[in-house]
Amino acid sequence: MPNEILSRGVTRRAVLGGMAGVAALSVAGRVSAAAGGEAPALAQLVKDGKLPPLAERLPKKPMVVKPFEKIGTYGGSLRRGLRGSSDHNGILRMVGNQSLVRWNLEFTAVEPNLAERWEVSDDATQFTFHLIEGVRWSDGHPFTADDVVFAIEDCVKNTELYSSTPAQLAVAGKPVTVEKVDDYTVKFTFAAANALYLENLATPLGQHPTLFPKHYCSQFLPKYNPNIEADAKKAGVTSWTELFRSRCGDIEIPSRWGNVDKPTLDPWVVKEPYAGGATRVVMTRNPYFWQVDTEGNQLPYIDELNFGISQDVESLMLNVISGKIDIQERHISVLANKPTLSKNMEKGDYRLLTLVPSASQQCQIYFNITHKDPAMRKMFADKSFRQALSIGINRPELIDIVYFGQSEPYQAGPRPTHPWYNETYARQFTEFDADKAGAMLDQAGYKKGGDGFRLRPDGQKVFFSIDVIPTLYPDLVDALELVKTHWAQIGIDMKVNTIERALYYTRGDDNAHDAQVWPGPGGLDPMLDPRDFFAFHPQGSRYAIPWTLWYTSNGARGEEPPESQKKRMKLFDEARSTADLDKRGAIMKQIFDIAAEEFETVGLCLAVGGFGIIRNNLRNVPEKQPDSWSWPNPGPALPQQFTFTS
Repeated sequence: MPNEILSRGVTRRAVLGGMAGVAALSVAGRVSAAAGGEAPALAQLVKDGKLPPLAERLPKKPMVVKPFEKIGTYGGSLRRGLRGSSDHNGILRMVGNQSLVRWNLEFTAVEPNLAERWEVSDDATQFTFHLIEGVRWSDGHPFTADDVVFAIEDCVKNTELYSSTPAQLAVAGKPVTVEKVDDYTVKFTFAAANALYLENLATPLGQHPTLFPKHYCSQFLPKYNPNIEADAKKAGVTSWTELFRSRCGDIEIPSRWGNVDKPTLDPWVVKEPYAGGATRVVMTRNPYFWQVDTEGNQLPYIDELNFGISQDVESLMLNVISGKIDIQERHISVLANKPTLSKNMEKGDYRLLTLVPSASQQCQIYFNITHKDPAMRKMFADKSFRQALSIGINRPELIDIVYFGQSEPYQAGPRPTHPWYNETYARQFTEFDADKAGAMLDQAGYKKGGDGFRLRPDGQKVFFSIDVIPTLYPDLVDALELVKTHWAQIGIDMKVNTIERALYYTRGDDNAHDAQVWPGPGGLDPMLDPRDFFAFHPQGSRYAIPWTLWYTSNGARGEEPPESQKKRMKLFDEARSTADLDKRGAIMKQIFDIAAEEFETVGLCLAVGGFGIIRNNLRNVPEKQPDSWSWPNPGPALPQQFTFTS
């Protein structure tokens, strides 16, 4: 019978306003001595001799999860919506939280997951993880230390697959070394202290150690398959790396959910893949899933997940209102939708889900300071130009019209409730003053032409476009349209460039954008996503992507950044090597002070709280959850213990 798996949680100091008192999903006490149950369909397969008995499919000590409300019942198909062909993270957020560790519900502590316990060296350079013995991949093959070593040493550190080691797995410019201690113990060794590694490991980007099953993915690597190039050609792709990606995927690409043959450790496995032209993605229960409830019943309770693919938010909203969606917050959490969703609660037979934002900024404007065009680069790199445009925005009007008054002017940095809140960084240049903005532009050499719009010092008209994804963030489109009118009043001509998500990323990756917008993270998790504080994220720090490539490749790629950036990069490396929270906070204050002085990004307003819906017959769902990419809601609420009632 399953025994309790225990480990001390790793806590962090974070203020989640309104989350206090929410009951946590947790590792539970010992289960009763009675045999646990399994889904009727699986029991029938066992009876027919097509599946091993439950005791042979579960670990010796399964992870025991206490259901949020009650022991569930087996059955049902959970319906959820995706948007188009690039909404793969909508699936990840629901099922892809099976790393070595996980966040608790309150987003305050790291808990055991596929690692039942761990030890950390005093200098935070070595992490030894003890895996749950007897876990199996979805095809029944054992999950062991060999898989973890393979995933990092053979896959992630392969320079043909990854141009640079992901930031979570590299310190001081050197990648981690992963060693097998025994079949169920692995040791991670970093070149310098990595005090944040457990916290990063609990985020989506920490999933690499458990993502690539060796017995399956090794066939797509030259090291293990001398005929791989011929296999790639036979498969109709141009290289073995392309074949690997299509078969084994990666954390954040659609092909992760496009191969029904790839084994996983998730509660559900792909049955109908996320492929071109698909109208839905269907996932069915994993018969070898390694978690049980407090009575020993194997999870998940729900038979399958059905992700319907909508081409627009209007269709998704209609499905919600008509009761065709069981849980949804993604894409519908726009304030303009809340009155409609509230009004139709009885008709749609659902209740509202409250999301507590961890983000800092509702809409961050990233001017491309590393623009390929020298004249555009010079303009965007002019701090006085950025400052003038910031005070030329009428934020109170924007907040009233777009966000129904439910926000406040804000630039960047930790939220006001966070102990690292930096007043200057958060509030500077947010007071609307069109006359002062105009005077600053005049002084900087951007004089008005005959048509009332300003000219650059080289005589060309000041004009640029700001990329935004309307299907993902429609409120940002509305906000930018207002900003456009505000800037027109001070002589600045701007285009709101609405584009599809894939093109948005392509333009950013190629450094081909003038400016882009995105909600600014780091409000409650500034250490986990500091992309706005310095050029940290190779896709997220959109004001200077080449600088981030320089940072993540230890100077091998990209463009060398200015000294103020390099100082922040060095300080952050020091901060994430510091276990003492007070000392870490003092270091981060230096970063915030420098970021405030440099003023590289322009924020509009403090991120507002989100919402979603939960069908009334879907239970064991926390009705208040953090809203964060680092806490990929609703995944850490453990959908495997969600259950339907009659």
